[in-house]
Amino acid sequence: MNFDEPITRRESIRKLLQLSGSLALSGAAAGAIQSPLASWAAPGKKKFLVEGVGQTEEYNVKELTRKTFEAAGGMNLAASTHPEVLEAVIELCQEAGAKQVRIADNTIHDARRCFAVTGAGMVAKNTGADLIYPRSSLMRDMNLQGNKLDVWPVFVPLIEADTLINLPVAKHHSLSTLTLGMKNWIGGVGGSRWSLHQDIHMSIVDLAQFFKPAVTLIDAIRVMHRNGPSGGNRSDVAQKNTLILSDDPVAADARAALLFDRKPKDIGFIRLGQKWELGSYDFDKLDQRKVVL
Repeated sequence: MNFDEPITRRESIRKLLQLSGSLALSGAAAGAIQSPLASWAAPGKKKFLVEGVGQTEEYNVKELTRKTFEAAGGMNLAASTHPEVLEAVIELCQEAGAKQVRIADNTIHDARRCFAVTGAGMVAKNTGADLIYPRSSLMRDMNLQGNKLDVWPVFVPLIEADTLINLPVAKHHSLSTLTLGMKNWIGGVGGSRWSLHQDIHMSIVDLAQFFKPAVTLIDAIRVMHRNGPSGGNRSDVAQKNTLILSDDPVAADARAALLFDRKPKDIGFIRLGQKWELGSYDFDKLDQRKVVL
C-alpha cells in the first residue's frame, strides 16, 4: 500500500480485503472488528438496543456479556473496558469463526502499564488474541472527511480488520460531559489530543462517522460518575452492573447517558450525532430488548 498520500477509509478497506476474517479489539478503551456482522446487517432491518443487567450478587460478567449478544441475534461473523467483558467478546468472536483477533488502543499513558493495569494483557494471554501496542509506525494519515477533521493520523490496526466492535467503558469527562462509545474513537487516532479537544463534540462525531463500528458494547459494570476521565478515588465509581449493546452508536450512547441521569439531548456529541444522521436517540424506533441475570 502506498502511504505517501492521505487515503480515505473506504479506499483503505478496499486495499485490505485480503485480511478477511481478522478482528481488532481495542482493549483499555474500545474494541474492534470491521464490516458488519451478518445477522445484524440485513437490509431494512430495524436497529436494535439491548440492555443487559446483573441484578443478583452472584451474576457472572462473562455470562451477562454472552446473554446480551445472544439477545441481539448472536455473534455470527460475516465478519478501560472490564477485562471479563473484553475476554467474553473475544471468545464469542473466536467461536463464531474469527481467524484473527487484535486488541488495540492508542493509550494516553504508557501502553504497557495501561494494558497491565486494565487486564488487557492478561486477556490477550488467556485468549490468544494479538495485543497491539501503539507506535508511530502504525499511524497513517487518512482523510476523515469530517465536518471539522480532515487529514488525520489513524491507528492502522483498527481499519485493517474486517469487522469493528467498539468496547468503551462509560465514565464522566470534564470536557465532553461523558465518555461513551462515540468519544472512544479518540483512542483510534494519533495527532494532537489538544486539537481534538477544541470543539470536542464535533471532533467526536467526525471520528464516529469515520470508524462506523458494526456494534457498540458499552461497559457500564462500574462507571466513573465524577472526576473523569482519570478519576480521583473509589468514591467516584458507582456499580451499575449494566451492559448496553446496539448497532446504532447514537442510541447506545443515549441509553448510557441515562445511567448518569443525563438527558441525551443535553449531551453535545449525542445531539450532533443525531443531527448528522449517525443514529437516533428516539428509542421507540428501535428493537429494544433486556437481559437480566
